[in-house]
Amino acid sequence: MNISVVTATFNSAKTLAATFNSLLNQTNKNFEYIVVDGGSSDNTTDIIKHFEGKFIDRGIAFKWVSERDNGIYDAWNKALKLSSGDWISFLGSDDVYLEDAIELYSNFISKQSKPIDLVYSINKVIASDGSDKRIIQDEWSWAVFRRKMNIGHVGSFHNMNYFKKHGAFNPEYKIAGDYELLLRAGKELKTAKLNAVTVLMGYGGISNKQIFKVFTEAIKAKNETGKLNLILCYFDFLKEYSIYFIKKLL
Repeated sequence: MNISVVTATFNSAKTLAATFNSLLNQTNKNFEYIVVDGGSSDNTTDIIKHFEGKFIDRGIAFKWVSERDNGIYDAWNKALKLSSGDWISFLGSDDVYLEDAIELYSNFISKQSKPIDLVYSINKVIASDGSDKRIIQDEWSWAVFRRKMNIGHVGSFHNMNYFKKHGAFNPEYKIAGDYELLLRAGKELKTAKLNAVTVLMGYGGISNKQIFKVFTEAIKAKNETGKLNLILCYFDFLKEYSIYFIKKLL
C-alpha cells in the first residue's frame, strides 16, 4: 500500500518546522511527502529547502513546488496530480501528526475487508499555550454529516479511487471544500474510524480565523451538493453559529 501525505503552505514559517518534524519522526517512514507552497513571501521556502535533505536522509520521498495558487484546494489538487499513493492525507502547516499516526493508519487500512473511501481518527485542537482546546471524535453517519462536518478531516486518509469517481476539490471553496468533496458520495460514502488520537491541530488555522465563512460555505455545500433543503441549511447555520459564540463567550 502506497501512502502520500500532503501539506499546503503559504507564509507558514512560524509553524512549519513542527509539522515537518512530526513527519520525520514517524515510526513508519514508508510514505511520500508532498508540499505545495502558494508562493510565500516569508522564509517558508527556505525552511522547505532546509528540510528537504532531512526527508531524503530518512528515506522519505519528498516533492515540493512553490507557485501562486487559488487557495488551499487548488494546492491540494496540484498535490493529487503529484501523488503516487493509493491513499492520501492532508495535514495542515500548523498541525502535527503524533509519531505513530501513519503506522496506525497503515495497519488499520490494511485490515479493512471492505472497500473504504475515507479513514478518519480523533483530532485534538491545541491552543497556543499547548492546552487542549477541544477534541473532535464523533463518528460518521449520513444523517449527521449531511447537516454538519462532524468528523476530524485533518490527517485523515482518502482512497485515491474516491477522487477518480467523484473528482478533485472544488477551488471555488476556500474553507469548506473538504466537506463538499465528501458530500458528493452522499449516504454511499464508505468510512471507517480509527479510534485513536493521531493529530494535534493548531487553533490558529484558517477555519478558526474565518468562522463566518466556514458556516456560509457549509450552507452552499449542504444545499447544492448534499441536496439539503435551504431552510434546514439556514436553521443549522443559526444553531451552530449561536453555539460557537456562546462557547467563545464562556
